[in-house]
Amino acid sequence: MPRWILPLAAALLAAAPATAKELKVGQPAPPIELTLADGTKTTIADHRGEVIVVNFWATWCVPCRAELPLLDAYYRKISKHGARVFAVTTEGSVPIYKMKALFAALAITPAKGIRGIPRDVPAVPTNYIIDRRGVVRYAKAGAMDLDDLNRELIPLLREAPPES
Repeated sequence: MPRWILPLAAALLAAAPATAKELKVGQPAPPIELTLADGTKTTIADHRGEVIVVNFWATWCVPCRAELPLLDAYYRKISKHGARVFAVTTEGSVPIYKMKALFAALAITPAKGIRGIPRDVPAVPTNYIIDRRGVVRYAKAGAMDLDDLNRELIPLLREAPPES
């Protein structure tokens, strides 16, 4: 086998679209705690009954720069139907204090930390969607577009919240 095959294969595998491995579709979400940009903490369990999107993004990520405003605009329309979006900045982004103006303009909830799932996602952006009962319904690396959001979120928002 030529010596150049292994480095080429490794490069192609690294460039291939990744799939999220930390949360399994169809399984209950593990206990997840988010540290919000303002320093307060919340958990996924605190939001049971809501459809939750956890978006991992980075300031240097070009697809994230298109997806974040789309998520924000979408959230403004669907939040009244029991949805919540958390945008978690990844390592390598600019410091949180430099993003205050951005965070002030967003309706989605910015988070600077997360516990319960690894912060080192396979790629950015990576999105997880957790239904009203706490079950992971979507886990995928790659930017979502409007069609993806409609296809994934609208059916979940139509589901009745679980009874207490």
